[in-house]
Amino acid sequence: MFKEPPIVIKGILFDLNGTLIDIYTTESDDQLYRVTTNYLDYYGVKIAPCELKRRFFELNRMQRQQSEEDFPEFDVAKIFQQIIGDYHTRPLENTAELARSTAVVFRAAGRYKLECYDGVYEIMRDLKKRFLLGAVSDGQSLWAVPELQSVNLEDFFQTVVVSGDLGYRKPDIRLFKQALDALQLAPQEVIFVGNDMYRDVYGAHAVGMKTVFFKSNQGDHSYHGADADYIIYNFNELPRAIEFLQ
Repeated sequence: MFKEPPIVIKGILFDLNGTLIDIYTTESDDQLYRVTTNYLDYYGVKIAPCELKRRFFELNRMQRQQSEEDFPEFDVAKIFQQIIGDYHTRPLENTAELARSTAVVFRAAGRYKLECYDGVYEIMRDLKKRFLLGAVSDGQSLWAVPELQSVNLEDFFQTVVVSGDLGYRKPDIRLFKQALDALQLAPQEVIFVGNDMYRDVYGAHAVGMKTVFFKSNQGDHSYHGADADYIIYNFNELPRAIEFLQ
């Protein structure tokens, strides 16, 4: 009887925050709204911190509610562009650019931690020699890409897919498929590594990838119907997981 050859793993896809990057940010701290309104004031945008906070969450919620997507993602630049348009007191040449820079200030003011988990650099250097690597992350490119650069991870990846560019987030299978298409690999040839049972494991399994769940200090650690092929509790355990799944 003909026996099909085993499928060879050729690529590894990663979630970013909570998987490779140990990050802590907040959108609830009053201090970040004070900093952001001070920044906007230099451009003639007059809004009180408490009002900015209210409007930020209101517009965020409205974007998601008005989306036709099952798993909608917000667009932070559009939120700030709307706020700038509503509260500016003098003509502005480029509200879109100011919205983007305001979003960066907002993120910076609310960021308290940004570093890689132990073992990430050494393991990623080794994996890059043997596999095609990519990332699939929920978030905003305005934040995700500079943060990747800040922790010196950007050059490891052949592709980086960020939900904010597309308007929908994990577990939507289109995010995973876009990364697979960029690597020109089939789902069966790729392992997905993530720290959220629903967004990462459930989503990647739905596409047909094997999964490694990193039980880190972030993410949902359980979801009914989601079972990882391998669970690690420290990033240094990842090579063993990949060897097991090959």
